[in-house]
Amino acid sequence: MSDPVRYERVGAAAVVTIDRPERRNAVDGPTAEALHAAYVRFEADDAARVMVLTGAGGVAFCAGADLKAVDTYAGRLGLAGGPMGFTRLTPSKPTIAAIDGWCLAGGFELALWCDLRIATAPSMFGCPERRWGVPLIDGGTQRLPRIVGLGRALDLILTGRLVDTDEAREMGLLTEVVPAGQALARALEMAEGLASFPQETMLADRRAAIEGVGLPLAEGLALEAQAGPAVFADAQAGAARFAGGEGRGGAGAGV
Repeated sequence: MSDPVRYERVGAAAVVTIDRPERRNAVDGPTAEALHAAYVRFEADDAARVMVLTGAGGVAFCAGADLKAVDTYAGRLGLAGGPMGFTRLTPSKPTIAAIDGWCLAGGFELALWCDLRIATAPSMFGCPERRWGVPLIDGGTQRLPRIVGLGRALDLILTGRLVDTDEAREMGLLTEVVPAGQALARALEMAEGLASFPQETMLADRRAAIEGVGLPLAEGLALEAQAGPAVFADAQAGAARFAGGEGRGGAGAGV
């Protein structure tokens, strides 16, 4: 039997692939355990600057928890990492979801866990577990409102309706929509762009944004300010490069 999760290094990216296409990449207990192992490996891999999370087969990113193997989740509900592997953990480095096809239920929560989401035009998103009485316990109730706002999040959480890429992008759920079959390639291209930036300042800004959500403004500004002294040398070096002519006219902006 092949491993349900593959970990591969592609340039500066660690590509983590859920490889159960016969189950639309639904996650059972062993797959969740393998996802957690991949997360630990990524965190320990200093040369891997970005994780790209994707699903095999081109039909589904992940259809959620494998409801035909619910018994394999026994004992997982209280794990610090979360039932589906790492959903209650916050990575120290950027993450990108490369979505091609169905992105539902717990799979939707895995995508929400990522910082950025690249999806192909035919993909679909939502919380269909609503109709079976299965709760969102892998971060969906907390991350979705932070990404799209409370009103839109409650629409999806309460109704369980599915949305296509057009609506998902309009509500701010997706970073980018690409043609069918191109999500992984675009995510890898974006990962290389992120990896090319000065890392200390980028990671400090990312950390402040994530940890500052929900804080009163004064506390958030204080959190942001903490990074200033630590990255000042990098900032000086970058300012000198700009003064020397690098990056004029917006060159190098975006990935």
